[in-house]
Amino acid sequence: MKKILVVDDDDEVLETIQLILEIGGYNVEPLNDAELIFERLDDFNPDLILLDVVLGKIDGRVICSQIKSHADTKDIPILMMSGLYDLKEVKDMECAPDDFMSKPFKMDILLEKIEKLVNKKAISRYDIN
Repeated sequence: MKKILVVDDDDEVLETIQLILEIGGYNVEPLNDAELIFERLDDFNPDLILLDVVLGKIDGRVICSQIKSHADTKDIPILMMSGLYDLKEVKDMECAPDDFMSKPFKMDILLEKIEKLVNKKAISRYDIN
């Protein structure tokens, strides 16, 4: 069973995504405190990270860059999500995520993107359907 770490400071969004992914057959670890992400990465060893851009006082783009810059975690796919930032602001990052979704999003599109990322299938960069 593929493992997905979901990082979002909005508990309602976190619970909704967790429920949908668990129904989809994934092992989900929700995290609403981004300060604990590196500890959770070591403990959970996810196949994919779903990461919100705005995480209270922490910027998800900084976390993404840190993950992608570290040898032990650089190969973990990251799907970033945001209701405030657009694709251009995310894809121009030094260590950009593997894919991006604007909020609100359709759950079927989210599941499709996750399936491609956890199975390491080639995706067209930032297909934002």
